[in-house]
Amino acid sequence: MTTFDKREEGFEKKFAHDEELRFKANARRNKLLGLWAAEKFGMSGADADAYAKEVVVSDFEEGGDEDVFRKVRKDFDAKSVAQSDAQIRTAMLDLMEQAIAQIKAGT
Repeated sequence: MTTFDKREEGFEKKFAHDEELRFKANARRNKLLGLWAAEKFGMSGADADAYAKEVVVSDFEEGGDEDVFRKVRKDFDAKSVAQSDAQIRTAMLDLMEQAIAQIKAGT
């Protein structure tokens, strides 16, 4: 194996590792978002956990974050809980930072 091949293999491994971390961070953020929204709905315990799982699963509908946003937005509207689009998007950003920190810390 040449030095170039070794270097290429190293980049491929790093890319795969980074993608795995990105996937984990998105899933963790979506779970945290679901728990955040569940709290706003007055849910707790198993009901909050079940709702958080629904939010995680909603991310598999399409690429990006819009499917998750639409689900949470629709649920806030259905339950007549006042949250603006900006508040939801800010929560998504803040919770992504929290998810990344948790993953880096190994928690």
